Amino acid sequence: MPLTANDPSKKTWLETSTNTDFPIQNIPFGVFLTRDDIITIGTRIGDFAIDLGALHQLGYFNGIDLTDDLFMQDSLNDFIADGRKTWRLVRNRVSDIFLEGNSNLRDNQEHRNIVLFTMDEIEMQLPVDVGDYTDFYASKEHATNVGSLFRDPENALLPNWLHIPIGYHGRSSSIIPSGTPVRRPIGQSKPGDDGVPGFGPSKLVDFELEMAFITTDANHLGQSVSIDEAEDYIFGLVLFNDWSARDIQAWEYVPLGPFLGKSFASTISPWIVTLDALEPFRTNGPLQDPEPLPYLHHGDNKNFDIKLQVGIQPENEEETVVANSNFKYMYWSMAQQLTHHTVNGCNVRSGDMMGSGTISGPTKDSYGSMLELSWKGQNPITLKDGTLRKFINDNDTVIMRAYSEKDGLRIGFGNCVGKVLPANK
Repeated sequence: MPLTANDPSKKTWLETSTNTDFPIQNIPFGVFLTRDDIITIGTRIGDFAIDLGALHQLGYFNGIDLTDDLFMQDSLNDFIADGRKTWRLVRNRVSDIFLEGNSNLRDNQEHRNIVLFTMDEIEMQLPVDVGDYTDFYASKEHATNVGSLFRDPENALLPNWLHIPIGYHGRSSSIIPSGTPVRRPIGQSKPGDDGVPGFGPSKLVDFELEMAFITTDANHLGQSVSIDEAEDYIFGLVLFNDWSARDIQAWEYVPLGPFLGKSFASTISPWIVTLDALEPFRTNGPLQDPEPLPYLHHGDNKNFDIKLQVGIQPENEEETVVANSNFKYMYWSMAQQLTHHTVNGCNVRSGDMMGSGTISGPTKDSYGSMLELSWKGQNPITLKDGTLRKFINDNDTVIMRAYSEKDGLRIGFGNCVGKVLPANK
């Protein structure tokens, strides 16, 4: 089925800025609360949110086989479960409805009043009911940096890292939409000289710059997904800040891995950008040496050129950009991650989320965490207000951005924002 929505020459009759993250070629999907306190599934063009439930009720999706209430739900799970054919048909139809020259909705003010909202009239919600969440560790630069900081720099990568996408199962209940404040966690930390563990608010709260992909129903328990089919089951991506409490994590993670140091909060951008919309931005990933086992071996163009940025904004002060990275640096692709996830027969369902792991590039300014940027606190970062940061302070806001750009076409994710509040007393 052709991706007519991706035509770079298309223009919309809606007023949009030239550098918007959400041109008519994007058409992401999300869930929002309207001015009438109704939760609906929608999309976005420019600074307009579009109520897909209302569009459906008004007959604009006639000819597409959709259930009556598909868009009148509080999550995208059922829509995602309908599969790629439905996603493409809906994106193509939305593109047609808002195409410059199509007067059906444009000239119907009554319908426009029902369907269209400005962004300040809505409240974004979590786009999916995340049943299961897996976090990978798939950036070679990040894994090398962490291995150098905590182990032998000469043997930074553990023997398995170059052979399998490393991951762990996270906590889905604490995944929150952009804009939700994050409370500084409390927990244990490594013992001092007296051998007694510390206890109290984390002193080393950190961000982790990640992307995450959302899946549809992929396989039955006991079956696996082949590398050639893996992308058919990836609905789209969100920008992801997988907050970390480094001091809590350092004490607890041996031998079973991340736990309370990670599960206190994970922030995602609220609009899911489809894999279809990112099709023009495919690129090759890093050379994989040694070559992966056959079940993980795929061809070229399985990575995506997505520019990433992180800023820190102290309360009532100007933001300082501290990192610029790119999703294309991922050593293990999304297709390889999903394939490996299911090779043992683990079943993947609609609305499951899989984080990339921290995305770090080859230069110091492209590292995806304060752990790396400050090199475990040894090299504090100076912000524009003159203050220093080894990690994230109370009342700091972390702002992440992501977009792809090529030949005048920009497809973005909007912001992923979280403010760290003091620990509960």
